[in-house]
Amino acid sequence: MRILFVTSTRIGDAVLSTGLLDHLIRTHPGARITVACGPVAEGVFARMPGRERTIVVTKRPLSLHWFDLWAQVAGTFWDLVVDLRGSALGYLVPARRRVVMRGGRRPGHRIGHIAGVLRLDPPPRPVAWFAPEDSARVAALLGDDRPILALGPTANWSGKVWPAERFVALAEALTASGGPLEGARPVLLGGPGEAERAMAEPVVRALPGALDLIGKLALPEAAALLERSRLFVGNDSGLMHLSAAAGAPTLGLFGPTPASEYGPVGRAARAVLAPDGQMEGLSVEMALEAATALLPSPVAV
Repeated sequence: MRILFVTSTRIGDAVLSTGLLDHLIRTHPGARITVACGPVAEGVFARMPGRERTIVVTKRPLSLHWFDLWAQVAGTFWDLVVDLRGSALGYLVPARRRVVMRGGRRPGHRIGHIAGVLRLDPPPRPVAWFAPEDSARVAALLGDDRPILALGPTANWSGKVWPAERFVALAEALTASGGPLEGARPVLLGGPGEAERAMAEPVVRALPGALDLIGKLALPEAAALLERSRLFVGNDSGLMHLSAAAGAPTLGLFGPTPASEYGPVGRAARAVLAPDGQMEGLSVEMALEAATALLPSPVAV
């Protein structure tokens, strides 16, 4: 069986689509899957079982990237085409079956919209794929077995970024003597590039004991690190979604974006919302309370 799966240009939406892919992998053992996605999301699928090929779709003027993609897939007869971009492509390639997600804003979480193309209810949870070599590199970077407090102080635009001094205060409160993560090592995560580095730099400077991995991990390596983290706290971002998919207790910090649509989805994941819709309105105390609620309760002795 051959499946063409057209998904997002963004990391967060791509991660949210992995639950649907995981369903297809389990439902169709041995299927050969081609994934089409944007450049920054490519690593989400790098370790995916059953992946025959990834086609990186780079945006071009006049939407010519869709023609480029069509030229690469139109010569194959597909048993199933899943188009989460709602494009015409899904109707223009030869296929035994095709499902195309409708565009436009709808109520409910994005994961429900994605699962709806195959009428799955409840929606399958996202997953994070990584390999032993990813875990080995992470272990080498960490160097010891101290508990990890993963922090994601960056986002794709400044309005979603919690003030740096509050990340620092939260990390100190969580890891202090008597704190819920006493002795844990803060690890700072973020994407590559100068913009991400600039957003994270105040936190890096204020937490000299933290391990700075901003821009230093491929996405499967980040997933391997997050899987072994005791807690992740971060802005609404692709990294937040990857953390929840990896199974880490995940707290997403939300202000102007709707948590009802884009909150983290995982075995232990929740969002905390700024009351006024601005990140400055989200206090350290609110985040600390929500983070502590995600952690296992101490065992009485």
